[in-house]
Amino acid sequence: MIDKRKLDRILKKVEKPARYIGMEINSVNKDLEDKVKFAFCFPDIYDVGMSHMGLHILYNLINEEDDFLCERVFSPWTDMEELMRQEDIPLFTLESKEEVRNFDFLGFTLQYEMSFTNILNILDLARIPLLSRDRGEEDPIIIAGGPCAYNPEPIADFIDVFVIGEGEEIVLELLNKYKEHKANKGDKESFLREILSIKGIYIPKFYKVEYKEDGTIKEMIPLIEEAPKRIEKRMVRNLDEMYSPRKVIVPYIETVHDRIMLELFRGCTRGCRFCQAGMIYRPIREKSPARLLDLAEDLVKSTGYENISLSSLSTCDYSQLQLLVSSLMDRFSEDNVGLSLPSLRLDSFSLNILKEIEKVRKSGLTFAPEAGSQRLRDVINKGVTEEDLITAVSYAFKEGWSRIKLYFMLGLPTETDEDVLGIRDLAYLVKDLFFKRPKEERRGNFSVTASASCFVPKPFTPFQWVKQDTIEEFKRKAHLVKDSIRDKRINFNYHDPGLSYVEAVVARGDRRLGKALLKAWEKGCKFDGWSEHFKYDLWLEAFEEAGIDGSFYAHRERDKDEIFPWDFIDIGVSKKFLYREYERALAGETTDDCRIDCKGCGIRDCAMRGVFN
Repeated sequence: MIDKRKLDRILKKVEKPARYIGMEINSVNKDLEDKVKFAFCFPDIYDVGMSHMGLHILYNLINEEDDFLCERVFSPWTDMEELMRQEDIPLFTLESKEEVRNFDFLGFTLQYEMSFTNILNILDLARIPLLSRDRGEEDPIIIAGGPCAYNPEPIADFIDVFVIGEGEEIVLELLNKYKEHKANKGDKESFLREILSIKGIYIPKFYKVEYKEDGTIKEMIPLIEEAPKRIEKRMVRNLDEMYSPRKVIVPYIETVHDRIMLELFRGCTRGCRFCQAGMIYRPIREKSPARLLDLAEDLVKSTGYENISLSSLSTCDYSQLQLLVSSLMDRFSEDNVGLSLPSLRLDSFSLNILKEIEKVRKSGLTFAPEAGSQRLRDVINKGVTEEDLITAVSYAFKEGWSRIKLYFMLGLPTETDEDVLGIRDLAYLVKDLFFKRPKEERRGNFSVTASASCFVPKPFTPFQWVKQDTIEEFKRKAHLVKDSIRDKRINFNYHDPGLSYVEAVVARGDRRLGKALLKAWEKGCKFDGWSEHFKYDLWLEAFEEAGIDGSFYAHRERDKDEIFPWDFIDIGVSKKFLYREYERALAGETTDDCRIDCKGCGIRDCAMRGVFN
């Protein structure tokens, strides 16, 4: 356990000491003795990590088992890290203030590629060797899961075990295996070999990668007989029966999402061609309204939160949304508990749902057309039209909303300047819809904000074959929009193209990228997802010193049959289907929602074929 006197001394000097003290409502403190100890780490600051639903699920799932315990750890902010290093305080967990290195497992959730240097920084602060091969029997087993684990190769040198798929489906199985292993006094090597039999487990040390002369992958070879050639993702099949917490930790400080997160379903049927989540989380699986209402009842009681956020990839696609929203409002509106929806699909927008939500309080509304023209929306298979936007925004203005946010992407495949300027045109369209209304129907101070991210091609999408725009091209397109806007009520902002370039390199990287990640961290790169901390020049230096050509990963069109670093992972959706969708994109052809007709994506036992219950 760390020196608490030292900790008390430095906490008086940091910006937000509540990030490091624990002791929140609904946190769990267990005796560390005779338990399998799991430290759950979100590799960003407390304020961000505490808003992650997966943390609350796994934290409570593990802690409800008598033989296991789960404690939390986050990236200390720069002020805290500096003081910890000065005072020689190793990284500790919030609950017991025990050193992280004394746990059996340290588990990372990989939500964003630009948090990878934070993982190295956390290992260093915890005094755990960075490279998997350098760790001994006394060091924790380092585990990682989450969406970025679907291409685990860039950080394969640093992680002992990857969990491919949904964590609540596999974590207790893993910990029970370790409990048996510990009782039998087995060594780490034998444990790692034993868990290779668990579906969804990938252990990089048991594989080697061979490359062709042109730098592409020749093959991935298992080094031992027990290592499977393909890793099949784990998936919860019945969401009504899956573990869902009835209480979540309530922080003392403001976090990114100070509300109840109610997960309606997993998966998506839309088939947007840029969207990784829409592919890796297939098939669609819903919770029943009765189950959701039951969970909401307990969560409101146990947290005191006054807002429930209905959360899923495309919340308005929940098949019983109207019934659910009405039931929640009937139950909680008198208690001043409001509802909020995340970014809305324009074609799913419902006036009735909007009216229900506004009974308690109004907030800004966010829509995601993604592209400025219908042609390009067809290329990405977004499935919404300008008429959908007009209908949705008109509904919103009629009901008293006045602040609208629109999300777009720059650099989508086949994009032209005409498509880019369509972003401006849609923003002006929204403004005109507001001011063409009779004066007596205009409420609030109008503003429309158009935000554009720089498109990053991701693994397991139809666009995994395409190249990313160069930084110069991203900047040119962004200024094309910005310079064309002449109205102060229309705001336009865009993401840093340099950051998106590094993200693309890491997202589509192979094992060779590990050297560059290590060099970047050694040069001081961390909190790369925070614009004020991202150091583009240092990343370029790291790539050069590690012998990495970033353009090979970001700016290169792939051949149809190229072996990708992630091809050994089976997400259920076939590569053949993804390529077929890529070809349809280039032809400007759309693909219907799976709910209309099965498209043969490869998913077995899918609800859209009437098999899944």
